[in-house]
Amino acid sequence: MMTLRIAQLANFVGPVSGGMRVAIEELGKGYVAAGHERILVIPGERDTTAETDNGIVVQVRAPRISRDYRMIARPWRALEVLDRFRPTSIEVSDKWTLSPAARWASRRGIGSVLFSHERLDDMLSGWVRAQFGVETAVGALNRRLVKEFDAVVVTSAYAAEEFADLDANLWRVPLGVDLATFNPGIGQPSEDGLVKLCYVGRMSHEKNPELAVAAAVELHRRGVPIQLNMYGVGPDLEKMRVQAGDAPVVFHGFVKGRDEVARRFAASDISLSVCPSETFGLAVLEALACGTPVVTSNRGGAHELVDATSGEYGSPDAVGIADAIERLMARLGPQLRQAARARAEQYTWQASVDKMLRLHEDLAHQVPNRPVRRSGFRPRTNGSKDQ
Repeated sequence: MMTLRIAQLANFVGPVSGGMRVAIEELGKGYVAAGHERILVIPGERDTTAETDNGIVVQVRAPRISRDYRMIARPWRALEVLDRFRPTSIEVSDKWTLSPAARWASRRGIGSVLFSHERLDDMLSGWVRAQFGVETAVGALNRRLVKEFDAVVVTSAYAAEEFADLDANLWRVPLGVDLATFNPGIGQPSEDGLVKLCYVGRMSHEKNPELAVAAAVELHRRGVPIQLNMYGVGPDLEKMRVQAGDAPVVFHGFVKGRDEVARRFAASDISLSVCPSETFGLAVLEALACGTPVVTSNRGGAHELVDATSGEYGSPDAVGIADAIERLMARLGPQLRQAARARAEQYTWQASVDKMLRLHEDLAHQVPNRPVRRSGFRPRTNGSKDQ
């Protein structure tokens, strides 16, 4: 078997990052477990290099663009790291400042993968509250990206729509879930007469957490006995506190550790993942794996994960989501929780890793005469060995 040297590059990866960070970590861990070499290049407060059990992790000093995130503003500094690692292929989880890595790889006869974690047309139209001009700009960017990268990875049919008619080498790779950490045995909802709803995610408008709050306010208006527990931090937190008013909405802040996140899911009757522009929705699988059924919007990648046995969906507005919650409340019980777990079991990280490795192997063989050697990578900064 050919030993691959896979370089993963990403922006917007930090201590409170959500699904993208988990996906990169799980895939990287799988690459190393399969006997390959892996390096991860991400932004950081300062230049650091760490040799870990799951490969080399390099942080490139990068400016802060928000309270929680940094972005590598000088991509050539990340490319210098790649020059020393000498990968057989690269995997880029960024469409912005790290996209020049595709041209770097092409000049060296190295395969390049763009891992598309967001759908820019819907995300940007949500930010500017209008569609005018967004489709044209995003279309031009995507046409450039599919020409420069050898392959584009998407996680859902919804995510694939953005690249329709662009002649992309498109690979659909659904993500997985840690079925051991997230399991029904770690807890169950309390029987106090209230239906416990939860939202786990970033409190920022691109994730539409305000839609979960709006649905809870609507249910409270109807006199439905619920409590919505919001887990996460973000710039819209205070705005949503005002939005909630006197409705039974509790903001718990950031939950540290995947084990604790799993316990919060398991203690809920229903989880809400209602963003209509989510390309996948790891929080959906994590909730389902804990036996907690899910309500989603009726469009987006998260909707594709929930079938008729494991949840409900509604139009992305307060009334539509509230109606879906009430329909699901009528079905609550042990059978529904068992069906939720069974749905999650269809998505494993091993399946995701296997498909990604097939792609990296294909790219590595595109230049059959290239010699395969160990990288000889040596850090230029004072690194640390993780224990």
